[in-house]
Formats: sequence, structure tokens, C-alpha cells
Amino acid sequence: MTIIGFHCSHEQIHPAQLLQDVQRAEQLGFDAAMSSDHFSPWSARQGHSGFAWSWLGAALATTSLPFGVVNAPGQRYHPAVVAQALGTLGAMFPGRIWAALGTGEASNEHITGDPWPPKDVRNARLRECVDVIRRLLAGEEVTHDGLVTVSGARLWSLPDRAPHLVGPAVSVTTAGEAAAWADGLITVNQPHDKLRRMIDAYREAGGKGPLRLQVHVSWAPSMQRAEEIAHDQWRTNTFPPPACWDIDSAEVFDLASEHVPVEQVKQVVLVSDDLDQHAAWLAEFVELGFDELFLHHVGQEQQAFQEAFADRVLPQLRRTSGGSA
Repeated sequence: MTIIGFHCSHEQIHPAQLLQDVQRAEQLGFDAAMSSDHFSPWSARQGHSGFAWSWLGAALATTSLPFGVVNAPGQRYHPAVVAQALGTLGAMFPGRIWAALGTGEASNEHITGDPWPPKDVRNARLRECVDVIRRLLAGEEVTHDGLVTVSGARLWSLPDRAPHLVGPAVSVTTAGEAAAWADGLITVNQPHDKLRRMIDAYREAGGKGPLRLQVHVSWAPSMQRAEEIAHDQWRTNTFPPPACWDIDSAEVFDLASEHVPVEQVKQVVLVSDDLDQHAAWLAEFVELGFDELFLHHVGQEQQAFQEAFADRVLPQLRRTSGGSA
């Protein structure tokens, strides 16, 4: 049974509206939710960036859904603070919170004023942060001196069961490396042959836990409108690494994407006015072996998308995957 979740995009939607959106998602039959965690949007047109952790408390308290959050410990967040946030939510809402821990993007992390490290340093820093977070969630007192510094940290309010720490990856290499520490893998929609190689790299390296996929989609009653939504809201997200990691402001992303055509956007967003086509695309990800799909409609208005997918797409996916979660 594949879990079908709703992605909560803080960069695009006011946090009060996003809370209503995720509550509606549960009412319409979505099984889970996933939250971004940004300080800056990808584009000035998106125009929002609520604080994920305070929002998660409200969302967990007003729904019964399990939630994931994408987080980058090490610069904007000290790992002990991430551990405390996860531990508190895990204690209050047992078994309903997990975190995908990544190396981050300069657009969010530059606010500390610290230099933005090269990728190999960020990778090493992440591994230190993961170790610190795991030890704190296990109840240890932690002192650590490396790329991050921790002095005599201890969590006094602990969950009965530590939240899962998930490895986010967009490359085959990163997927294989995540197997050494992660409780599961999450990636974004990409060509199927690459996703297959990522799954194989993770499993062959000993990676355990669920396989999750965030899927960017754009739907509207007309193809023209679906393309307009995707092009307006997501053309700044078409740049491969290292550009997407190293550009440090929404304004620069907007300048860099001025001449990105809609066809380029459609390489990273599944765009169609045909709900059966969306269901077929998503069913292919289920067949690849993903345990959980998190649907991200890249528009700022979510209700029409949620209602249409709940009516036409989710039932087809559940027939494909053997029933509802």
C-alpha cells in the first residue's frame, strides 16, 4: 500500500492558509504530509517563507497525519536545536514526525553571515550533525568539536521512540552514501532510469527503511493554465547543482530564470490538465518501488488541485498499490 501525501510548500503559501490546506488534505483522504523548511523563497513571485517548526506544531495538533520535514542542520540550525525540536514533536505526537536531513542551499543558510562551504565540507558537516542528533535523541550528553561544536548538550524531554532521520538525495552517489546513516531515502521526480539507479545504489549499500518521492505537479482545467502556473511558480527550480545550491537570493534566482521556457519547466514538473495522465505518471513511481509519494502542486492555490486529485487520482493510485494506507 503506497502512502499518498500532500507537500506543504512554505515558500509559496502563507502559513495560516497552508494550515487550512493541510487540514483539507486530510479531510479529502491524503494519508500524510511533508513540509519544506526555508528562510527564503525561490522567487519573489512565491513571496512567503514561514517558520516550519512552529507551523508543524499547529499542523500536528490539528490533524492526525504523520509529517516529514526537510531540514539542513549545521549552519542556520545548530544540530542540538534540531534534535530538541524533533524530540519535542516526537514526544507530543509519537510516531508522527520524521526529518530529511540535507546539506542545504545558500539561499537559506547565508543569513548567518558565515561562509558557504564547498559541497564536500557540507557533506562532512552533515554527517557530524546526524551523529549529534542521533546521540541526543538517544538520551546521551554530547560534547563534540569538529565542523560543528557542541558543549555538554542533553535533551531533557525525550520521545519514547526517536524520529526517523531520512537521507535526501538527487544523485545516485548521494543515495548510496545516505545508506550508511539514514532510516530511509527521499528524492524528487526525475527520469525513471535515474530513479531506478538511485534506489539500487541505496539498497545495495545496505540502505533500509521507506523509499519516499516528492513529485512536482501542475494541474488546472486547461493545459494553458497548468503551464502558466508551472512557469510562473517553478521556473526558478529548473537549475541543476551547483547553481541551485549556491545562488543566495530569490532576486538572483528570478534574474537567472527570466528566459527559462515552459518546456524546460516541464522537465521537472509533471504538467497536464488530464487527471488520468497524472494518475498514470504517479502509478509508474509506485511500480518503481516507492513506498510514499508526496504530491506538490506547484501553484499557490491548493483547493482545486486537492479536490480534483482526491476525486480522480487518489482512487486510481490506491487500486494500483493495493489499497489505502
